[in-house]
Amino acid sequence: MASVILQRSRKKRLEQGHPWVYKSEIERVEGDPAPGSLVEVLDHRGRFLATGYYNAASQITVRAVSFTPLEAMDAGFFERRFRECLKHRERFVKDENAYRFVYGEADFLPGLIVDRFGDVLVIQLLTLGMDLCREAIVEALVAVLRPAGIYERSDVPIREMEGLEQVKGPLYGTPPRHVTVTENGLKIRVDIEEGQKTGYFFDQRENRASIRPLMTGWGERSGIALQDVPNEAGEIRRLPVNRNGKEVTFPYWDGATVLECFSHTGSFTLHACQYGAKKVTCLDISEHAIESAKENVELNGFGERVEFVVADAFDYLRSQVKGLAERSARAAAGAKADTSVPMTAGGGRTWDVVILDPPAFAKTRSAVKGACRGYKDINLHGMKLVNEGGYLVTASCSYHMRPDLFLETIREAAADAGKILRLVEWRAAGKDHPQILGVDEGHYLKFAIFEVRSKNF
Repeated sequence: MASVILQRSRKKRLEQGHPWVYKSEIERVEGDPAPGSLVEVLDHRGRFLATGYYNAASQITVRAVSFTPLEAMDAGFFERRFRECLKHRERFVKDENAYRFVYGEADFLPGLIVDRFGDVLVIQLLTLGMDLCREAIVEALVAVLRPAGIYERSDVPIREMEGLEQVKGPLYGTPPRHVTVTENGLKIRVDIEEGQKTGYFFDQRENRASIRPLMTGWGERSGIALQDVPNEAGEIRRLPVNRNGKEVTFPYWDGATVLECFSHTGSFTLHACQYGAKKVTCLDISEHAIESAKENVELNGFGERVEFVVADAFDYLRSQVKGLAERSARAAAGAKADTSVPMTAGGGRTWDVVILDPPAFAKTRSAVKGACRGYKDINLHGMKLVNEGGYLVTASCSYHMRPDLFLETIREAAADAGKILRLVEWRAAGKDHPQILGVDEGHYLKFAIFEVRSKNF
């Protein structure tokens, strides 16, 4: 086996558990390793550090797969790794039939992603080293999970950095295009062939469940309160009653009004409805995404409480804020306002809860400055549309948008909007997305819930 000897002056990241070796850290290579083959990684004194697979064409030249000597990444190797993955998921997400089964570096299998959708698996092979192990990976997955089908979604640009083409298609069995799974008691229909990435984003499972306390407790604002009301038999019942003393029969009278932007398959919309929301606006720029969201809403019986909007979230939020400003200006003018002149701006709506879960705005370090502008813009307009004392639920999946920078960007948006934000919850990815301490690249997801107040309370 060829050896990669590292420079003396490098940072000791590998010794601290980080699995990547950059080209700039390598002193020399002894032997003639084939692209994708295993090599031993040694320090400048010749001491063994790890075994990893090699690709001279990549800036990440070696990706460690074992910190002990390893002869081959064969089916037996993958089967051992997969059984460890299964133990972790059965401990932490045992009540779900769908989750991220293999999470690359965090499961000591860099370059490999496996998502489980019931008895169907979707895999991504992101690196040359993993691409060469396709058959062994499939064999091991079949041995451990006994799936009905395995579908490959390696149609991602990152493969091109490894000198690989983007590919997708069935690898085992006859996987259907659509699969229906459950999450937090909800039914989710997933398009594994044309959906984003592997078809669904499992990393927000626990975060989606965390919005539950936000969905009820709003009836009082509408003048509805529970009162003891006698029936004809003289029995006392506790019923919701409006300001006019009439019983309110709508079952979700106490629910929030919710706006979900960047909805994809409508996952936050589904959770909002399940937890008691009164009305949800589900928005995405993709018609395919909205069609998927509609199917999921109907699948769970929430159709009467959800409206769907196909629009650019930035444009939609700005339009609502502009309409709100125009309405406020007319209200301030009072009797002097000429109401015969139609409003120039559409919208002007507000919600009790606004949810922003955008795609990554910063996929490279050089894109961070532009990403900050994007995150500030959507959060600035989003919080302006939150009713007083309501909640802004906001996330970033951009690794290069570090947590402190994300919070600072939101703080600047709040200052410009004249709002005071109270942080209620701060979260990361779910338990099926573990993080190795010291591997900062795994700490990509930031999720926050803020209470939004003006400065006039």
